[in-house]
Amino acid sequence: MAPGRFEPIVASARTNPLRRFRLIALAPVLALLALSAWAFASPMGAAPDDDYHLVSIWCSTDNPAYCQSGATDSTRLVPQALLSSPCYAFVSEESAACQDRIDFGSTSLVETDRGNFEGEYPPLYYSVMSVFVGDDTMFSVMAMRLFNVLLFVALTAALYMLLPVSRRPALVWGWLVTTMPLGVFLLASNNPSGWAVTGVGSAWLALLSYYEAETRVARAASAVLVVISVLMAAGSRGDSALYVVGALGVAIILVFENTRRFWLLSLLPVAMGVVAGVFFLTARQTSAGINGFAGAEAGPAAAQAATAADSLAGFGLLAYNLLNVPSLWIGAFGGWDLGWLDTPIPASVVFFGIAAFVALGFAGLGVLNWRKAFVVASVGFVLWILPTYVLTQGGDKVGEQVQPRYILPLIVLMGGLLVVQAGRKRVALGRVQTVAIVVVLSAANLVALHMNMRRYVTGNDVPGWNLNAGAEWFWSGAPAPMVVWAVGSTAFAGMVAILAREIHIAPVVATNNATAATTATGASPDAASGAPNDADASAALLAPSGITRVPA
Repeated sequence: MAPGRFEPIVASARTNPLRRFRLIALAPVLALLALSAWAFASPMGAAPDDDYHLVSIWCSTDNPAYCQSGATDSTRLVPQALLSSPCYAFVSEESAACQDRIDFGSTSLVETDRGNFEGEYPPLYYSVMSVFVGDDTMFSVMAMRLFNVLLFVALTAALYMLLPVSRRPALVWGWLVTTMPLGVFLLASNNPSGWAVTGVGSAWLALLSYYEAETRVARAASAVLVVISVLMAAGSRGDSALYVVGALGVAIILVFENTRRFWLLSLLPVAMGVVAGVFFLTARQTSAGINGFAGAEAGPAAAQAATAADSLAGFGLLAYNLLNVPSLWIGAFGGWDLGWLDTPIPASVVFFGIAAFVALGFAGLGVLNWRKAFVVASVGFVLWILPTYVLTQGGDKVGEQVQPRYILPLIVLMGGLLVVQAGRKRVALGRVQTVAIVVVLSAANLVALHMNMRRYVTGNDVPGWNLNAGAEWFWSGAPAPMVVWAVGSTAFAGMVAILAREIHIAPVVATNNATAATTATGASPDAASGAPNDADASAALLAPSGITRVPA
């Protein structure tokens, strides 16, 4: 039996259904509820450049009722509602009630050049999303969002089941401490950046599972997840196609061994790397990144650049960007506004998110071998140098053109790498540390979700905690805004608590089960295993913090 993958059911558990039930089974359900709340928390068109992406989706249907050729190859005729849906953009005091003036049922088409008509982005994301396009525009948009939520949760749950106990902290903490609030906003949106984050953040763990699988079924399932993850990343954005190749390389370095078996298994990541490379080279977005954006406007972020740096060029511009790139990292934790960069997030959310990331990061840096140290340093180097190069090459400053969502996949990768097991040593948090992280992440989600909903339900000019009072906009047929907020916040807190508890008690219980099995059978500790059950929790939670050695 693979170490830490399955839990033997003892006789008492067979006769008592409550003992067979494990709280971890609720985590995917709670994750679906929490992310679905984020899907309902913003109106159609709320993510950056959503008019562009929605038009691209509609034009991938090849249905003349939804999209027709324009006067030139770079234009198309599309429903006016797709272009008008972000009518509230850039004015945070204005709610999404302006959508009431849009005729979403109109069949008339207007010409636009806002779309993926010249191959700027890879086509896969748009093609998959086009399956959900129908006559009801709002329903189509929400169906896409909920599909993306379901896809993320299913992929993550499958990885959790396939990974051994020793690898699960990288999966769980890697997602939890890097996606609040920008990540969860994108995961539940219509923006292809959501796929980029999911694909890159999952691919390297799926490849680790593939290499370390002990059964053919587990290896085959892991291989499927590798393929899905790479296609999601490479098929959504040109830059994430490059990121996912790096993510596969990171996994290879972590488990490399010079054996015939390893080289044969490596045919899969090599093949998927070639596929990602094709997506990268064929996306025109890629050349814009390599050569710089050359001053093209990306939105209101340009106004945030320091006016003192307006005349910088050459070495001065390089130095300015090099010293200010960390502001892009902070943007992932709420340091930059959400949506069209018009939904401010309170500083408390930024503080809570960074505190959780730094706490886990420093704990992870205490558990290193040369492989982990190398990949962490490499990803950190790319996170700093890549935005610096792109900005400087285009003559832009930090705050212009390059947004935090462009590098969020790398931040998610970094979060997982910091807590990944190094050899036979793994990071273990104490009970107080674990509870503190659960509290700050739950509080960050509660506040961020409320602020995001407030911005669209009434506009930010209306204060107060009650989102129902004076509501000007919300999804037709959906529960009241306060219900969505309460359910989403509670579900997120419950999910984080369950996952943190499972990760906290797992190494202790697995070690105890291995020891017990060794005593009973005379086998070596590495041959025994057992995942934690709820009856073990009270004792396991007393485990001290620090470095714990567990079965690999």
